[in-house]
Amino acid sequence: MIHDTTADMSASAGASAHRREWKAFWLLLLFACLIMIPFLGLADYHTKGEPREAVVTYSMLATDNWVLPTNNGGDIPYKPPFFHWTIGVASVLTGGAVTEFSSRLPSALALIAMTMMTFMFFTRRKGLTTGLLTALVTLSAFELHRAGANTRVDMMLTALTVCSLYLLYRWWEKDLKGVPWLAILLMSLATLTKGPVGSVIPCLAFGVFLLLEGVNFFKAFFYLLLCGLASFIIPLCWYYAAYLQRGDAFLDLVMEENFGRMTSTMSYDSCVNPWYYNFITLVGGYVPWILLVLLSLFTISYKPLKRSFRDTSTRVREAYASHNPVNLFALVCIVVIFVFYCIPQSKRSVYLMPIYPFIAYFLAQYMLYLVREHSKALKIYGWILAVASLLLTAVFVAVKCGAVPDTIFHGKRAAQNVAMLHALMNVGGWSWLLIAIPPLLSVGWIAYVRRHRSYGPGLLYAICALTFGLYVALDGAYQPPVLNAKSVRPVAEEIDAVAPASSGTLYEFIEMGEFAAGDPVHFFEIDFYLGDRVQNFRRNHPKDGYLMILQEDAERWLPEFEKDGYSFTDVYTSSRPVNRCTLKVYRFTRADDAAEEPAAAPAVEVAAGAAAK
Repeated sequence: MIHDTTADMSASAGASAHRREWKAFWLLLLFACLIMIPFLGLADYHTKGEPREAVVTYSMLATDNWVLPTNNGGDIPYKPPFFHWTIGVASVLTGGAVTEFSSRLPSALALIAMTMMTFMFFTRRKGLTTGLLTALVTLSAFELHRAGANTRVDMMLTALTVCSLYLLYRWWEKDLKGVPWLAILLMSLATLTKGPVGSVIPCLAFGVFLLLEGVNFFKAFFYLLLCGLASFIIPLCWYYAAYLQRGDAFLDLVMEENFGRMTSTMSYDSCVNPWYYNFITLVGGYVPWILLVLLSLFTISYKPLKRSFRDTSTRVREAYASHNPVNLFALVCIVVIFVFYCIPQSKRSVYLMPIYPFIAYFLAQYMLYLVREHSKALKIYGWILAVASLLLTAVFVAVKCGAVPDTIFHGKRAAQNVAMLHALMNVGGWSWLLIAIPPLLSVGWIAYVRRHRSYGPGLLYAICALTFGLYVALDGAYQPPVLNAKSVRPVAEEIDAVAPASSGTLYEFIEMGEFAAGDPVHFFEIDFYLGDRVQNFRRNHPKDGYLMILQEDAERWLPEFEKDGYSFTDVYTSSRPVNRCTLKVYRFTRADDAAEEPAAAPAVEVAAGAAAK
């Protein structure tokens, strides 16, 4: 009878914990969706990267070629198509057209899915509080948050990589029995997102973990080799289909972008950075939480560091003997992925994003330690966030009242900065509700710390609330008008008015894009907003139409084109900078008896273009 009662109590406690876990899951999912999704379409494209990816899907929908469509006047995509397929699905579901919202939605959903998987993975192994804090820190890390609202492949690759690692760990918990089909599928999709690295990284990190757990080397190698090969089956189908369309040109691009980039043997320099670059970007990517870590260094006790070497080494041996496999797994993923991306010369901050959830796990544990032993650091950090929220609102009110004059801006970008200032001055309507969130949360923080003498995890959740309050105000109210002041969408609309598709084909010429090695340079934003109708002038050598060209390129190259029989009439000058220069549009015709070969670039021009690239 006693045994039955104890079993019933245990079962009841387990059911209660399970209900709390799922309640937290659904609340976190709702919160993540509200944080990420509503603001995706508020800002126009303002960088070359987003429209470059979006226009690939645009051409897929327009030509019904879902394997390897051409865009931007004849280019083939530099990345595999899975991310673009997801944009296509999102675009169909949201109205049928590729927009800023539909193109950013897959990245946001990828971040949300990774956040939820992170929550479930660590909650079921380390408890609800640790799992929830890890998920919140992951969602609020600056690098991940920014990538989750961007039309780039990196967030999708990160989510697929991290989730496949979680599933491989679960396979290890089952003593490597059966086949981890879902992990293999996610690695396949990761490979279809950005190449073989989508399978190599999970297999490499998990393989090192298996070896440290005492799994036989040949067994680990054989199992992961099979998983890796299985994950390449679906991508190889696409690679073959793409090769049938474009042949050696496609194969050369694949070799350059994957093997050439990893071995630093590319024909051009791409994102070349020194060895310490990854450390700097990792620190910057973990804003604002890196500030808490730095603050805590001045409040914790360092007496344990003064112990004798013998005592310390004994504790290390004991810790390893009774190690927690979750800690080891997270640490291995961090170290292996970080070192992997230190090897090539090509380094970008987004390459390191797969380690962010695992860092968030250790940071969550550290925060729980601080709340138990050194809550002063957390209180100081919370006060900094609260004051920053109040100052941000005060500065906005000052701008809104006209207290910031246009005359404070000088230099080449003065006009653009003034436009941003005026855009902020025009913010109003429902945006005020978002702007009010940070100061209201700051007042709530003040009331919270005054009312409580001792603190638990609630202090950490209050700090998370302050952090997300700032994100909501920035994403929903402050950033969109500022970024739209930089967008060249109005330029595209003006060009469409003076050079409509019905009156002639629109061409582009960019010296750097024609003669410098590396990724082609185009007017990506303008091409997207004009429906991907911009063609290549030098490649096509047309008889008539419109030429879109930067003013400095026009001064250098129009005389050369005139030697080929062209005549030009100036029809448009951009109202705002494009690629930091003035954009010109000319109506042109070519004499019927002119040579068919395009103008060649003088050697000095080629060298100058390559140096600029």
